[in-house]
Amino acid sequence: MNQIRISDVTMKQTGADISLSFKEKIELSKLLDKLGVSVIELEPISQPRIDSLRIKSVAAAVKDSIIAVPVALNEESVRTTWNALKEAKKARLQVCAPVSPVQMEYLFHKKPDAMLASIRSTIESCCALCEDVEFVADDATRSDVSFLYDAVRTAISAGATTVTVCDTAGSMLPNEFTAFIRELYAGVPELKEVCLGVSCSDNLSMADSCAIAAVRYGAGEIKAAAYRLNMVSLPNVAKVLSAKGEFYNATCSVRTTVMKRITGQIAWMCQTGRSKNSPFDNGVQEDDGGIYLTSHDDLSAVMKVASRLGYDLSEEDGAKVYEAFRAIADKKEKVGAKELDAIVAAAAMQVPPTYVLDSYVVTSGNTISATAHLKLHKLDKVIEGVSIGDGAIDAAFLAIEQITGQHYELDDFQIQAVTEGREAMGQTVVKLRSGGKVYSGRGISTDIVGAGIRAYINALNKIVYEEDNA
Repeated sequence: MNQIRISDVTMKQTGADISLSFKEKIELSKLLDKLGVSVIELEPISQPRIDSLRIKSVAAAVKDSIIAVPVALNEESVRTTWNALKEAKKARLQVCAPVSPVQMEYLFHKKPDAMLASIRSTIESCCALCEDVEFVADDATRSDVSFLYDAVRTAISAGATTVTVCDTAGSMLPNEFTAFIRELYAGVPELKEVCLGVSCSDNLSMADSCAIAAVRYGAGEIKAAAYRLNMVSLPNVAKVLSAKGEFYNATCSVRTTVMKRITGQIAWMCQTGRSKNSPFDNGVQEDDGGIYLTSHDDLSAVMKVASRLGYDLSEEDGAKVYEAFRAIADKKEKVGAKELDAIVAAAAMQVPPTYVLDSYVVTSGNTISATAHLKLHKLDKVIEGVSIGDGAIDAAFLAIEQITGQHYELDDFQIQAVTEGREAMGQTVVKLRSGGKVYSGRGISTDIVGAGIRAYINALNKIVYEEDNA
């Protein structure tokens, strides 16, 4: 049977309606890897520092799937993207180029000959770095046929191992799309030497049918989405290939036995956007991935785990964290991810405070909305913030956001007991993400809300200090 590759495009297709946080994108990649998709497609790099860290984090989290990232039609983009992607176990560079007259001239301002030259040079640059290179012909079904054939031949001769044609408009019916595929094979015989991929928009609710029909006529890869988008449905095509595999002489690696559970988790994540009344960027169900360290682990092992947790520690801070880790590891058998978070928060990047807590008043109950009134000192000036939230912590964090005028992605919030008894001390760890980098703060108090406020301010001060000294 032919092994059909399923390439998930969920993260590339999310937009204003579905806004995933940094942490959610890592979790989504893990879920897709467990589901068994062949390829996980990521967004292109637009902000080098943030996006490069995102790609590296996904590459570290994914074990089996290919990680595919698009490049722009220039050498600099190829180098930047490859530097972020090269640590992936299976990497793919994607060269996406419009082949319809409208997109070429009005969106990219290129004539046909210039576009062919850009396709060739970019693919050759990618092939010099990566063995797996895909050419994506955007808007292929509305292109001039002779130019499309030239573009596909150019891509194959330059070294592309996968060629994907896109029905971007989603205007074709299954019989029209299969005729298009047959004519493409006839016009470009070299296409039989590489893998043909298809991408169909679902404007006519025919994307699934078009994709399955294309498989019958030689397509070896389907771009699909695990979450309901205007694309081919991953659950639908996987079920069809599972049920009708013998008829189509085709199968795929997607694990249909866990399909409902995993796509349900993905749907929950995509549907659970950040509430305007909450500072929390929700959508991730906590899982430390079984991460733990022992007293036998050296500095490099501890720094590797810290990096997986999102920290970018300097050599000096790394040494401080390792010293604090050893003090704890010598007393207990294992040190988990949450304990390492607390160690980093307490030991790394201790900076002069920009914001200092003056006072806070928080009211909450089961018949009233939680309200927080905070006063912070900044450069000998007292700044106040008042906010209503879904709970005491919500309200307090929103009041801080009101004071600072900034929202940072709240990557994690942990509560831990430090001492026992009626006067027990509570410890909180807050992880904020700015510019793709994680900053953690630690707070201790007999009042857990107060501990949370202090932890947030501690992390906030680290961000402000680094931004001011950048």
